[in-house]
Formats: sequence, structure tokens, C-alpha cells
Amino acid sequence: MKDGKGSPDGREATQAQHPAPEAGGQTIRGQLFVQYGYMLLWIFLSAAVILINKYVLSFSGFPYPVALTCTHMLFCSILAWTIVKLGWAEASPMSADMYINCILPIGLLFAGTLWTGNAAYLFLSVSFIQMLKASMPMVVFVVGVLFATEKFTLITGVNMVVVATGIAIASYGEILFVKEGVFLQVASILCESVRLTLVQILLQRRGIKLNPISTLYHIAPCCFVFLALPFTYMELPKMMNDPKLNVNIPLLLLSASTAFALNMAVFLLIGKTSALTMNVAGVVKDWLLILLSVVVYGSSVTQTQLMGYGLAFVGVCYYNYRKVQQMKQLPVGPRSADAEGGRSKGST
Repeated sequence: MKDGKGSPDGREATQAQHPAPEAGGQTIRGQLFVQYGYMLLWIFLSAAVILINKYVLSFSGFPYPVALTCTHMLFCSILAWTIVKLGWAEASPMSADMYINCILPIGLLFAGTLWTGNAAYLFLSVSFIQMLKASMPMVVFVVGVLFATEKFTLITGVNMVVVATGIAIASYGEILFVKEGVFLQVASILCESVRLTLVQILLQRRGIKLNPISTLYHIAPCCFVFLALPFTYMELPKMMNDPKLNVNIPLLLLSASTAFALNMAVFLLIGKTSALTMNVAGVVKDWLLILLSVVVYGSSVTQTQLMGYGLAFVGVCYYNYRKVQQMKQLPVGPRSADAEGGRSKGST
């Protein structure tokens, strides 16, 4: 029997309300392709920034991390401003209250992350710093729970403990242990964890539509101002009296350009997934970067360290597996906003 619209028993309407499983599977595969594409892009750019910055600070005659970071933020500010003024991207209007409550804290934390993170390379080896950085998923998870951007579950907690155990094993026996460097790197991890969570809140909960360019348009200038203060009073006097100072303009521009691309990738990745997912991906990046340093530079890495990173890698793989299973269980509608970490309010 047909209804008034000619569909037998209303089956066409029922089928329209419940899409075929194949369509849902294609949607999930497309989402995974985009997410992992951004993850790979971030891993590549992050490793490139680390290698370039290490060379600039340690081998090029420019051992001034605040000055280097100021160069990055000034470059990002000018480029983002130019792109917006040329009409290639839109910068969302920002009220004074929103700027003070959201942009300034993120800019301050970003400045702290970059300053202390780059300064740590003056005291610690690259491999040890990467091992310390790999602990960030735990910190982001704890901060995310406090800010209600992540939900605590026993399985996820155990997963983070496994990753942490692997990192602790890999870090065991470090010879070049300098307290100042460790303090700087820990401070960088704390600033970055809070910053990532606040960016996630800004993208998902405030109802502000920010693309990567507009985000840098608002954040990079205030970050530059925060960094200009320690640069003026701490590093500039030393630079003016440093006879070995070597200002390699092309090298600094290469470093700044790579940093600009990395900043865009960070905001894109957070908009497609979550801050925790990005930092778990960071464990993979750290492991690959350490292995690359062994192959290219002949760095010494012990078997114990490799075993520890192997355990951490297993934890990363299991976390990603659980994320995929959660995506498959969610309906297509809610998945775009929740499982992807705020696609509807993220980068465009």
C-alpha cells in the first residue's frame, strides 16, 4: 500500500532517515584521512622547526632563544596581517573583553612555551628534550579534565600511564642532566598544555570562527609584545656586546617561515581533532626525530631507551585505535562536532 507521496509503506522516507552503512563508512574514512593527514603534516613541520632552531641556537653563532622567538612572532604577525589586508583570509572581529579574556592569556602562554622551550636547547641534548616532551599527553589530559575538554576514564588513564612508563624508561640513565634545562623544559610543557586546552576552548565553546590566519592575526602580535620585554632587558645587552654574534638573515627567515607553517598546522590539527590527540601524535614525532638523529648525526641511544619508546609507541597506537572505534559508534551528525574535536567551530 502506498502513502500519499507514492512511497510503498513509507519505506523511502525511512531509508532517507537512516543512510546506508556504506555512506557512513565512507564518511568515517574521509574524516580519518583528513585527521591523519594533518597529523603527518604537523609531525613533519614540528621536526623541521626543531632541527632548524637547534642549528641556529647551537651552531650558527646566534645563541639567543628570545631573539629567535621574537623573530618568529614578528614574521607571523606581518604575514598574517598582510594576508588579511589583501583579502585572502578574514579576521574575525574581536571585542576588547574577548581579547583580554582569551587572546592575551593564550598569547602569554604561547610566549612562555616558545621562550622556555628554545632556551632548554642551550642546556640539554635534543634526544633528552624530546623524551621530556613526549610526557605532554599526560599533562594535556590532566589539564583537559580540569577544563572539561577531556573526560576521564579508567581505560584512558591506564593508557596514559603506559605511555608515561615508556617515557620514564627511555629517560632513565640520562648523563647530561642539567637542572636549569630540565626546569625550562618542564615549564614549557606546562605552558603548552594549558595553551592548547585554551585554544581548544576558544575554537569550540566561544562560538568564534577562527581560521589559522585569523588566529595568528590576533595572537602573534601580543605574543611578540610579551617576548619583547625579556628580549629588551635580558638578551639585547648581551647581543650588543657579543663579538661572535652572527646574524644569518636567510637562516632566520627559513626558521621563521617554518615556524609560521607549524603554527598554522597546530591550529588546523586542534580544530580537526583535540589537543590531546595532537600531543599523543607528538610522541610519535619525538620517537621518529630521535631515530633520525641516530641515523643522520650518529647520536647515542641505548637499548633501554628504545625499549621505553617502544612501550610508549604501543600506548599511542592503542589510544588511536580507541579513538577510531569511538568515531564508528557515534552517529554522523554528532561526530562532526564532538568526535572530530569541533569541526563545526574550528578552522575553515
